[in-house]
Amino acid sequence: MKWKLSIVVGMVVLFAFAAMAQDVDRKQGSASTGRPVPQAASRPQPNWSVPDSSVERPEDLGVRAHTDIVFRSLDGTNKPTHLSSPAEVSNFSPLTVDQVEQTPQSLGCLYLGSPKSAGCVPNYGKSHGPGAGGSGAIALVDAYDDPTAATDLKTFDAYWGLAAVSFTKIKMSNSCSSPPANQGWAGEETLDIEYAHVYAPKAAIILVEACSSSYSDLFAAETEAFQYIADNYGYGEVSNSWGGGEFSGQVSYDPDFSAWGNGVYLNPITAFASAGDSGCGAAYPSTNPWVVSSGGTSIYSNSGTQTFSYEGCWAGSGGGVSAQETWSNSFTDGNTGPWADFQYPMFGEGNRATPDFALNSDPSSGVLLYGSYAFGGWSCCWGGTSEASPSLAAIVNRAGNFLGNCYVYSITGTCYFTNQQDTLLYSQLPTAKAYSQNFYSPDAGGNGCSVGYGWDYCTGVGSPRGILGK
Repeated sequence: MKWKLSIVVGMVVLFAFAAMAQDVDRKQGSASTGRPVPQAASRPQPNWSVPDSSVERPEDLGVRAHTDIVFRSLDGTNKPTHLSSPAEVSNFSPLTVDQVEQTPQSLGCLYLGSPKSAGCVPNYGKSHGPGAGGSGAIALVDAYDDPTAATDLKTFDAYWGLAAVSFTKIKMSNSCSSPPANQGWAGEETLDIEYAHVYAPKAAIILVEACSSSYSDLFAAETEAFQYIADNYGYGEVSNSWGGGEFSGQVSYDPDFSAWGNGVYLNPITAFASAGDSGCGAAYPSTNPWVVSSGGTSIYSNSGTQTFSYEGCWAGSGGGVSAQETWSNSFTDGNTGPWADFQYPMFGEGNRATPDFALNSDPSSGVLLYGSYAFGGWSCCWGGTSEASPSLAAIVNRAGNFLGNCYVYSITGTCYFTNQQDTLLYSQLPTAKAYSQNFYSPDAGGNGCSVGYGWDYCTGVGSPRGILGK
């Protein structure tokens, strides 16, 4: 039987205050019992690099988050390649015989246009993007300050021929006077800003900079992101390209990633989070049932022509079963349950599984970024599920459905809490025609988890094809 949970609207603020009043700096706890994460015989070996400033230290587990951005160099060094302009990429041979770096044109063509068309070949001149689209706002939650974020975005847009954007930077001051500059996280912010703008050029971009990468500071920034969108735009998305290990007690912080948990439950705002870059395994906040968990794919091109061939599971994509987000028939702020039943047809009364949705994340088919503070100019080639989260948030924004966490029935005045965006994504799996038209299901490659047609532990329901069903 499929349950529906009704909660009186007036109770929402009480839930929000209860969740927000707790200290969020918690140590890693022991895993609770739950369905085991499916493991392959051997995990794929990484062929990419994680920036030193982004590496998660063992003592930080459950307390401090790391970015989900990775790179692979064009010149064989262990450093990202610096370029005078994107056109300089042509001086290098392809990363592999069947993978090339991507541009706004090729990615827009693949995910929003016709993947088999000639337009999906990367163009290193003014490649533009998928064209006008998007509205409201996309908030990007990151740690520390990128002092050149605004001017870098203008340079990026000018080169690719992209439309100008309304850009706002919010510097948190809950535990600092102002977030200090940090070159590693500035690279993360650069990726988030530039590719959220590529897919939804008419949406305002809001960068919320946390005082540090501690969970307490990032969660405070998350709340600010929801409230700022609600107060100034009314609707939009919040993207989080960071994460860490799951920890005991994380369920009490799940509402921080929802509109209802922040007291703005009538506003259609949805949170996205990267699934991680270490292969098979669950991460937080990706496992939060109120969040759209973003996995990673690899784009493969036809050798010689560089036209699109197929997408596969990226070896680094996070995914798996949560040890903390278990099923409950009583409303518990988080966990899976009747209010978050989008995975019920597959797993029954089981633990939360990730990811939900996926997009290019392989640095071998990565993107070029412009960051004067982060990189000293143009840099290649960047990926990670840090690319997936803001990009998917922007594609959903472009679709224009603007779903949230609460639907109020006018006759009863009752608010039904649910993750409406994930419910929409998963509802198409049983409908063969709609599913095959709206999603691509990568069934090649592997991340150490089970991978196959339909939903899997690497790409979720698949990667987007157009805006229908998003």
